[in-house]
Amino acid sequence: MVKLIDFWAPWCGPCKVMNPILDELEKELSGKIEIEKINVDENQARASEFGVMGIPTYVVLKDGKEVGRKVGVTSKDDLKKLLTA
Repeated sequence: MVKLIDFWAPWCGPCKVMNPILDELEKELSGKIEIEKINVDENQARASEFGVMGIPTYVVLKDGKEVGRKVGVTSKDDLKKLLTA
C-alpha cells in the first residue's frame, strides 16, 4: 500500500487550495493509496521527524520507506505520477 502523508496547517492558504485535489486523488486511487493528514501545529514532532520545512509538504511512502516528496502547490497530475511511480 502506498501512503501519502499531507503535512498542513489550518491557516495555510496553499494547503486549502490542495484539499480538493487530494480528495479527488483519494477517490480515484481508492484501495491503492492511503492519505494521512498531519496538522503541523498539533504535531510538530512528526513534522520534524520527516524534516518538513515548509507546507504543504507531501511525502510518499512505499513499504514504510520514503520514495517521493513534493513541497508547495502542485498539479493533480504531478501528485498522481508521484503516487503511481
